[in-house]
Amino acid sequence: MNPTAFTIFGIDIKWYGILIATGALLGVLMGDKLAKEEGLKENIVSDFILIGIIPSVIGARIYYVIFEWDYYKDHINEIFAIRNGGLAIYGAIITGLIIAYIYSNKKGVEFFKLIDVMSPGLALGQGIGRWGNFINMEAHGGPTDLPWGIMVDGVKVHPTFLYESIVDISLALFLYFYISKHKKFDGQMIAVYGIVYGIGRFFIEGMRTDSLYIGGIRVSQLVSLVFIALGIYIYIIKGKKIDNSKL
Repeated sequence: MNPTAFTIFGIDIKWYGILIATGALLGVLMGDKLAKEEGLKENIVSDFILIGIIPSVIGARIYYVIFEWDYYKDHINEIFAIRNGGLAIYGAIITGLIIAYIYSNKKGVEFFKLIDVMSPGLALGQGIGRWGNFINMEAHGGPTDLPWGIMVDGVKVHPTFLYESIVDISLALFLYFYISKHKKFDGQMIAVYGIVYGIGRFFIEGMRTDSLYIGGIRVSQLVSLVFIALGIYIYIIKGKKIDNSKL
């Protein structure tokens, strides 16, 4: 499939960008609806996105460049060539969390309440955006004989984009339709996101052929373990506060 959807005034509009934008829009709508149900300011998530989207993209690029520095140190002029690829979702998430913390303090909103309402939309956006990897024939796994494998350069490989998309969209629906309706404490939704996404990404990353490395360790697997640990930590700390309040 052609990665270019159409051309306007000589500028190629890529399917990858369209899918990312579509996922982000649906994620924001989902977040604003949850925010309203939580009694937060109307459109607080869409307001945040207007502030946080550019820093998050920059964070995603910086993360990628750092772990591909052996290449970029000899190609400095390509560091800002985002259209050529090279954005890391973990870099965007980490940057987004930092911006969300600053934003929540300025708006007088409880940090965990804010990132809770954004977590289903984040997972949904990731799930939709992964199909851009399929169109670009990137972020795939190694060779496989499984019937759902996809052909890349004449080789049948694991469609790791599909695996992660299924995890992400399932997680988004679970957070939105179940956890949000049975939430016991602020931070529960982002904790579930961190644990489930972290576990899924850890195993899927092990199949990919384009991982970023520190030495012989896959960076995304390492960060996934951190996300899992943080999710469990939030559950333990917040859960204890709930239990203590009942004493």
